[in-house]
Order: sequence, then structure tokens, then C-alpha cells
Amino acid sequence: MKTRGHGKALVIPEKPLKVRRVNTNLFARTNVVLAAICLLSLSNRSATAAEGTPGVGLKLLADGFTSPTTLIPLEDGSGRLLVADQIGVVYLLAKDGTKAEQPFFDVRSRLAKLNEGFDERGLLGLALHPRFKESRKVYMTYSAPLRSGAPADWDNTLRVSEFKVMENNPARVDPDSERVLLEIDKPYFNHNGGCIAFGPDGYLYISVGDGGNANDEGRGHSPQGNGQDTTVLLGKILRIDVDKGTPYAIPADNPFADGKKGRPEIFAYGMRNAWRISFDRGGSHELFAGDVGQTMYEEVDLIVKGGNYGWNIREGFHCFNAKDPLLLVEDCPKVGAAGEPLLDPILEYKNINGHRKDPEARGISVTGGYVYRGKALPQLVGNYIFADWSRNFALPDGALFAATRPGSAGEKKWTMEPLELVSPKKLGVFVVAFGQDAEGELYLLTNGRNMITGNTGKVYKLAPM
Repeated sequence: MKTRGHGKALVIPEKPLKVRRVNTNLFARTNVVLAAICLLSLSNRSATAAEGTPGVGLKLLADGFTSPTTLIPLEDGSGRLLVADQIGVVYLLAKDGTKAEQPFFDVRSRLAKLNEGFDERGLLGLALHPRFKESRKVYMTYSAPLRSGAPADWDNTLRVSEFKVMENNPARVDPDSERVLLEIDKPYFNHNGGCIAFGPDGYLYISVGDGGNANDEGRGHSPQGNGQDTTVLLGKILRIDVDKGTPYAIPADNPFADGKKGRPEIFAYGMRNAWRISFDRGGSHELFAGDVGQTMYEEVDLIVKGGNYGWNIREGFHCFNAKDPLLLVEDCPKVGAAGEPLLDPILEYKNINGHRKDPEARGISVTGGYVYRGKALPQLVGNYIFADWSRNFALPDGALFAATRPGSAGEKKWTMEPLELVSPKKLGVFVVAFGQDAEGELYLLTNGRNMITGNTGKVYKLAPM
């Protein structure tokens, strides 16, 4: 993998920047987030029962995890679920939440050595091949030890691998079946992304963080930032064809498929740390991403082919100033290095770290979710259900939201509202991710601690109450 970008540098206007100082006394946030996929919400109404409609609550399905990052259906008609735990174990759950005696797979021996405290590395993504019953193929993303040939002072290698389940036991992965598809060296331990999902086109989509550290700067970062450098895979959404090529093929309509102006795997760019991504199983099957902000704003993006989402030129809808992230800049480029427009998110919310005394500040690290397409909670159908990891780095104080599509075709910005639960009234957890089963129902994946030790991780189901 190339470690330095060679793309054209961005041209910044020479006129003095107009700035506005944010009046807060805050500590600098060292980019946090873990990963994502499950839960609930409403738009412009409470989750309590109204007009005969049941309220929204959380039903505990399973516990004893450390920090679950992914929940998907096994897709064998049994209703069983797979839950990937960040520490490196994939569990098989019955419909009632009972864990199978043996894990679906244990990848711990293949992981980089994880921190005993806070860490963003580990087993980060899990997906089944669209024709899993016939192919028996399973895909995982995990933080491997730094591979041979990578810069010696870098941290780890993000690995995307294909495995197969055993021929005589679809509930167990064959540990000797690993086929490494892609390896991406990372300079820092954080901003890994690592979420994977198959799109309606049958291709595998992969979120990759900008490499870590603040401002998209430091070792392993291009002069213009990895998010804007199309010669590197960091800070991107990738798309590959796992059914062709060695070890994969490039879809012919990828934005840089010929490799002349960018890496052919790139589908979209200008991302900071997309945690998590998901396709809407209904509607027009759009791709959503929760992109973690740095200090001022968190955002949710609707990902389109070739889209440049602005990092590190912008954070949310706003200009970003790497020299002082707390200094709001009014003027910045509106296009990327190749003249392409920088795309706005569909929504943003204020980060508490950058807006200490602002009542509109909602959290410190967005956790992407899903568009609800289940049947149990009809009032949520069509809403994008997502969360914030926690409103406090040290304490478990996650928050749930529902976003509503704009009513007019010309309007692009979605609206968001807090999701008020009937039970529990207060979450009291770190919201790591969401999950979705074969029927479109949603699950919340949580951790009781801001670290990957212990067994405070739980899986809840979004349920009527």
C-alpha cells in the first residue's frame, strides 16, 4: 500500500480567513469511536404509547460479551444470529438469545495485541456472502499485527479476509480456510472503520478510517490529508468484487477503476472514520454511513459513487481548521483537488467537546445504524435509527436518535429527534453498534465500559412496550 499521497494539493485562498472563536474551555478530544449497527427512534413524537401505538423499549437478548461490534442473521432459515465481539470471538445465538456451546469462530490468535483499556482495534466487521447457503463464505475485517514491509513505526494492518464454514457444519468456520483479500497498513491504533456490507449489486463495501491521530495529520498522512488523497485507501469507502479476480476484481464502474487518478478500489472518499455503514433493505437500497467527527460536529452521510464528503476540508456542514479545530472558519474550498463538489451530510449534530454549554450538543461520537424496515414498530418504518456512542468519554451515557427523510424532493437535509424509551428510561451504556435480523428488526449492541475488558457487553432487541 502507498504510504504517501501524490495527488494535487488543495489550493487555499490567500485572503485572510474570517474566523469566529468558540467560547468554550474544553479538553482536546483524541478521536474516539468503536463501532456499529442497531436500535430505535421516532420523529417528532415520544416513544411512549400514544393513540394505541405501543411505545419503544429495549429487550435484553444476550449478555456476557465484551464489546459487540456486529450482529447479522446466519441466513440458514433457523432465525439464529451471529454476534462478533471486538476481542475476536464470533458467537452463534439462538432466537431466544442462548449462546451455542462453541463459538462460530475465534480470531483472537490473529489479532494485534489489544490495549487493556480503550482501544478501537479488534474484530471490526462481519458479513456473509449473498449466496451463503451455496458458497459457505464468510467475510471478516480485523486488526492484524503490522505486516512485513510496513513502516516500522506504524501500528497495525487492517485485514479483510474470506473464510468458509465447514462442509459438515455450517455453524462453525474452518480456521484453515482464510483467504486474505486486502491488507491496509495503519499508522495509528484508532480510526479503523472496518465495517463491511454487501450491497444490492453483490459487491463488498468496506469502510476505512483516515489512519488515526487528529486533523488527518501525522505519520502516514498525506500533505492534503488521507481523506482527500485518492492514491491511498485510508479515509474511504471501498467496493470490490469478491467473486472474481485474484484475490478480487474491481467493478468496472468504480470511480477510479482504471487506476489513473486514484486507487481502483475506492467507491467514495473524504471520510474521517465511518463507524458504521449499512444498506437500506427497502426503498432504493441507499448506503448510509455514520462518520465520526473530531471536535465540533458529528455527521451521517448518504454515500454515492464517487462522492467526496469533505474531510479534512470540512467537518459536517462546516469548514475545518486543522491549525485550531475550535476556531470556526467561514471560508474554505467548496471543491476537491480535481474540482469535484464536496458533498454535504444528510444531517449533523453538535459535539459536546466543542460545544460545552450548548443544549443542542448531542454527544461525542456518532454510531451509524439502519433504516428500520421491521414490522414490530410500524411508527419507525422508514426512519434511520442511529446513536451516539456516549455523551461522556469516561461514563456510559449513550443516546439514541431517529432521523426522518425530508418531505420535499428538493430538500436534502434530514431531521433528527431523540428516541425516548419506555424502558429503560436511561440507557446507561456505550452504544457500540446496531444489528439487523432477517426480518428487518433492529438490535442495539452495547458496552458498559469504555474499554475492551470484562463482560459488560450486551445485545438488546428493539421491541414494542
